[in-house]
Amino acid sequence: MVVTGTHDPYLVALSIFVAAFASYTALDLGGRVAAARGLARRVWLVAAAITMGGGIWSMHFVDMLAFIMPTPMSYDFGLTTLSLVVAIVVTGVGFYVISRQSASPLPLVLSGIFMGLGIVAMHYTGMAAMRGHAELSYERLFVALSLVIAIGASTAALWLAFRTTNHLWQKLVAAVVMGLAISGMHYTAMRGTIFTAHSAANEAQGIAILDQTNLALVVAGITFVTLAFVLIASLYEEKRAEEALREAQADLAHVSRVTTMGELCASLAHEVNQPIAAAVTSAHACLRWLARDTPNLEEARECAMRIVEDGTRAAEIISRIRLLCKKGTPQRELVDVNEVIQGLIVLLRGQITRYLISVRMELAEDLPQVRGDRVQLQQVMMNLMMNSIDAMKDVDGTRELAIKSHRTGNEQLIVCVSDSGVGLPSQQADQIFHAFFTTKPHGIGMGLAICRSIVESHSGRLWAADNSPRGASFHLILPIGTP
Repeated sequence: MVVTGTHDPYLVALSIFVAAFASYTALDLGGRVAAARGLARRVWLVAAAITMGGGIWSMHFVDMLAFIMPTPMSYDFGLTTLSLVVAIVVTGVGFYVISRQSASPLPLVLSGIFMGLGIVAMHYTGMAAMRGHAELSYERLFVALSLVIAIGASTAALWLAFRTTNHLWQKLVAAVVMGLAISGMHYTAMRGTIFTAHSAANEAQGIAILDQTNLALVVAGITFVTLAFVLIASLYEEKRAEEALREAQADLAHVSRVTTMGELCASLAHEVNQPIAAAVTSAHACLRWLARDTPNLEEARECAMRIVEDGTRAAEIISRIRLLCKKGTPQRELVDVNEVIQGLIVLLRGQITRYLISVRMELAEDLPQVRGDRVQLQQVMMNLMMNSIDAMKDVDGTRELAIKSHRTGNEQLIVCVSDSGVGLPSQQADQIFHAFFTTKPHGIGMGLAICRSIVESHSGRLWAADNSPRGASFHLILPIGTP
């Protein structure tokens, strides 16, 4: 006699949630596998296999417990454990192959087929573990259909695991789709399962299930705890990696600043030497005024005041150099962009004079301050000005560096640095901001990439455009700071 069972709707919903949660965690770990190397890659691979394989098995087992038969049922411990091992192994192999082949079509399809066959094997091994007063048989059509769904779901899982971005909504949608697909495979297979009751003489052998609901809750609870632990570890690793990336970017920005200062060394030495020489001259004059038979205290006082002014100017130049070369944690404060520009013009005066460049500054007097890191903003401005000087030093004709600043109507300020140099590379106006792209014979191509990164970290925007008839303009937008 054919026996018909029913499903507990609450446990069915729980099993689908288990599948979706496992899929989400596996998708997150797939990104870790793709990005990691060495031992860390193997650790994340094992975690992904246990997460996905264990999650699929847990969903399957909870679904089996949700299936209520009119006759008592139990499960063989050995076969039940084997079904869990099969799920983890095939998932691990699938993830391993795709992680090494970059999800190319042929390995993806072959891995999907292998993983799908493994999941079907897990399902029917779990079904074979059932012990009760009924024999099992299967309709071939539904067996074939469950196999197709398993292969499709496995292929999609592998592809999504290594292609899904870090956007939360994408992961959530992918996890729900995967959870429904995995559950759909199980219920398709169950639809094709026929239970035929027989004599009670064949007593059930295995682990008696006294309360299927409680056992399902225990299995689901253990699964949730395991998945949550793995997901927390993944989030911790993501935060650690982000912090390491920020430190690496800060180190690279520091190296870029020091390199730029090295290129300006001769010019800066000249700038510092000028006020020092003037101070020495004033000191000699002061001594002469004091050494006269009748000391001229007024003239001596004026000389002393000039010494103070020249010494202060030299100290300011050195202070700016130290500020640009120092390495430390970014400090956000209110910054006067016009003051930054004027201070850098002082540092670059030697370069400007050497290459016969005229400077035209149109700085808005009512320009509001911005909230940001002064050193980083100085680095951006210096890099833009240095690039303009480099672009003009070998051209014939007028060489002009124009710097403008003004306020926009939507609580932003704009700074434009333009030159009459060689202009931007043809059809590559945006590529100059890519890392390691350079038009200089000895450049490393990191200056503008770092500048754009700094500006974007200040919620701003940086872009370039050609000038007419020649030259280039760099436009910088920053939001206005609030006290």
